[in-house]
Amino acid sequence: MNSDTWMPHFMRGIHPPSRSPLRRAKEGPDRWRTGVHSSVAISFISDCYSARKTSIKRLGELMMTRVWDRFLTAQDKAHLAQRHGDRRIGFGKRPAILNIDIYRGAFGDENLPLLDGIKQWPGYCGPAAWNTIPHVQALMREARAAGVPVCHATGLLDEDSGIPGWSQAIHAGSPRRIDLSDPAARKRFARRYDIIDEVAPQEGDVVVRKTAPSAFWGTPLVAELIRLGVDTLLVTGESTSGCVRATVVDAASHRFRVQVVEECVFDRHEACHAINLFDMHQKYADVISIDAATDYLRSLGSNDMPAMALRSR
Repeated sequence: MNSDTWMPHFMRGIHPPSRSPLRRAKEGPDRWRTGVHSSVAISFISDCYSARKTSIKRLGELMMTRVWDRFLTAQDKAHLAQRHGDRRIGFGKRPAILNIDIYRGAFGDENLPLLDGIKQWPGYCGPAAWNTIPHVQALMREARAAGVPVCHATGLLDEDSGIPGWSQAIHAGSPRRIDLSDPAARKRFARRYDIIDEVAPQEGDVVVRKTAPSAFWGTPLVAELIRLGVDTLLVTGESTSGCVRATVVDAASHRFRVQVVEECVFDRHEACHAINLFDMHQKYADVISIDAATDYLRSLGSNDMPAMALRSR
């Protein structure tokens, strides 16, 4: 076998047989004329083609520039290369989508530059937030087609519950970043935890309301995921350095396989976004592309997970 033949198979992660099914078919037509043998050959070729596509995609991911690369020093990169290369967590068999804080306070009512949007919405994340919407929609569409649960986490209004959120509690006594004496501002403030219409929960989705950065802290989320038999979480939302990271760390602590979908998470600050993705990728999760995530969901086919009623906790 020459190098031209060997290298593509090596890159695909498969080893070529000494005689392929098609070659055997040509050499022994009587043997391969039956439907059984023909179906074996077709199945083998299909498996090889799928393996090739998967391995080429993985090779591309290994070779591509990551968003955090420009923030790493030469020593960082050398240490990572010696440590473990590109170790992966991988996918399980029973995933769920987990959307973190895709709510009005982070998006505002229109797509404005960051410094303009924060004048009305203190928690506004700018175009970085709006750019994720089509990707999150695509992920949710594939999940629902495959029967995969979709979960949403958003904030619990302290005005309704009497329970201050983590930020209000630890900054007690400090002035709010919004003037609640203004009726228009007060109305906006009341909508801050409304999940945006573009990714609104549908019947069958799980909704949890939280008072801490992590979607797991003080909520029944982990119990529901266990009930559903979930082993893998595809995480989206904001902020990468805040509630997404906190949720990812807790998810890993609960022994879930965590996949952070890069095009579906965002932050107000570029450096925070990049370095927190890097840190999660090194310790708690795989940071994957939207293409890898949707391909995974499509590979699942129909799923036998229990049906869920829409609930808010």
